[in-house]
Amino acid sequence: MLKTIRTFSYLFGYLPFTIRRLMKVKKLSRELDPEVRDLYVDEVPRIWATGIMKRTGSTISVTGTEHLPAGPVLLISNHEGNFDIPVLISAIPKPFGFISKVEVKKLPIINDWMDEMNCVFIDRSDRRSAMNVLEDSVGKLRQGHTIIIFPEGTRSKGAGIQEFKSGFAKIAQDATVPIVPIALLGTSAIMEKNNNKIQPARIQVNILPPIDAETVQLMTRKQLVDHAETKIRQSIELMQLVP
Repeated sequence: MLKTIRTFSYLFGYLPFTIRRLMKVKKLSRELDPEVRDLYVDEVPRIWATGIMKRTGSTISVTGTEHLPAGPVLLISNHEGNFDIPVLISAIPKPFGFISKVEVKKLPIINDWMDEMNCVFIDRSDRRSAMNVLEDSVGKLRQGHTIIIFPEGTRSKGAGIQEFKSGFAKIAQDATVPIVPIALLGTSAIMEKNNNKIQPARIQVNILPPIDAETVQLMTRKQLVDHAETKIRQSIELMQLVP
C-alpha cells in the first residue's frame, strides 16, 4: 500500500513544480527543428516517468536502442498495463507522443505537457474520432515528430498479446515513415496483477530492428500487421525464457 501511495503522490505531486518549465516550452517557436524542440520538451516527461518507476521499486532493462533511427518513426508496442507509457518514456532515448483518451484533457498540467509532446487524443464515444486519430497521427509524423501506437487497442493485463489492429500500418504508409516494433514484458506485474496495488516488477523492453520506410510502402497492410506482430511475439517468447 505504501508504494501505491508514494507512486501516485509523486505522479500528481511533481507536476506543479514543472509549470515554470512548461511556460518556457510553450514559448518555443514551432519553427524550430522538430527533433531539437522535442528533445527540450522531453526532459521533464523523462524525469517524471523515471521518478514514477523508481517509486514502484521496479527494474527496467532495455535492449536494442541502436535500432532507433534518426527522424520521425512510428513506434509500435504490445500493451500490457497502465505503466507502459511511463516505462517507455523513461526507457526509450527518443522523444515521442502517444494516443490517449480525450478525458485526460480535463487534467490540468498533464494535458498541457501532452500537447507539447505531440500526443493525439481519441474520443471513444465518437466513431469519427478514430479516423481523426489516424489523420492527426499522420500529420504529427509528417511534421517530424515520433509517435507510439499500441496496435492491440486495449491492455492485455499480462494475459498474452491480443490481435493487432491495422491502423498503424495505414498511418506509417500514409506518412512514409519507418516502423520500429517494441516488445514489452512485465509492466502488468506492477499493478494489474496485484488488485491495482503497486508492487515492484522486473520489466524488459526490447527495441527491434526497424521496418524501413521503403519496405513499409512495398508491403500490404496485412503483411505489415502480421510481420510486426510476429516479431514482437517472438521477442516476448524469448524474453520469457530468460530467468
